[in-house]
Amino acid sequence: MQLETWLVYVLAVIGLSLSPGPNGLLALTHGALYGRRMTLYTIVGGCAGFVLVIALSLFGIGALLKASLFWLGVLKWVGGAYLVWLGVQVWRSPPIGVPAPNAAVVAKPGSALFRQGLLAAISNPKVVLFFVAFLPQFIDPTRSLVVQFVVLAGTFAVVEFSTELLVASLASRISIWLARVGRRFNHCCGAAFIAIGVALPLRG
Repeated sequence: MQLETWLVYVLAVIGLSLSPGPNGLLALTHGALYGRRMTLYTIVGGCAGFVLVIALSLFGIGALLKASLFWLGVLKWVGGAYLVWLGVQVWRSPPIGVPAPNAAVVAKPGSALFRQGLLAAISNPKVVLFFVAFLPQFIDPTRSLVVQFVVLAGTFAVVEFSTELLVASLASRISIWLARVGRRFNHCCGAAFIAIGVALPLRG
C-alpha cells in the first residue's frame, strides 16, 4: 500500500472511530461505570471483533476480485453511495449519552466485558456493511491480500483501541461535553462520511 493511500485510510479510520457507534458508546458507558482499567477488556474485545469482521470482509472481497476486477469498480461506487447514506444517518442522529454511575452498579469480570465488546463489534450488520463498502477503496488487487489485511486491520485496531481508551479515560468529561455539543459533533462526523463517500470512488 502506498504511503499516500495509507494516510488517507488513517484519516478515514480516525473519523470512523470518533463517530457515534455501539463500541464507542460501550467504551464510554463502561468507562463511567467500571473505570478505565476494567474497560480495557471491553476495548480489546471490540478490537478483536473488528479484526475478525475486516478479515471476513477483505478476503470475501478478494475472492470476488479473483472472478473479475470489474467488481472492484462496482464495489467502490456502491460503497461510496453507502458511505454517503451512512453520513446522512450520523448527521441526523441524536447526541449519545451515558448513564451516571450509582451505588447499584455491580462489578463484572473481565471476560464478560471482553465478550460484550466482541459481540458489539460482530453482531451489528451495519459494521459488516461498512467494511464491505469501505475496504475496496483501499485494496490494490495487484498486491498480496494477506499483507494488505495486516496493514488495514492492524491500523484500524491501533486507532480504535487508542480512541476508545481515550473515551473511557475521560468518560465523565466527555459525556458532559457530548450532552452540550453532541448534535454538532454528529454533524461534523456525518459530513466527513459524506465527503469520503463522494471522494474515494473518484480516486480511480
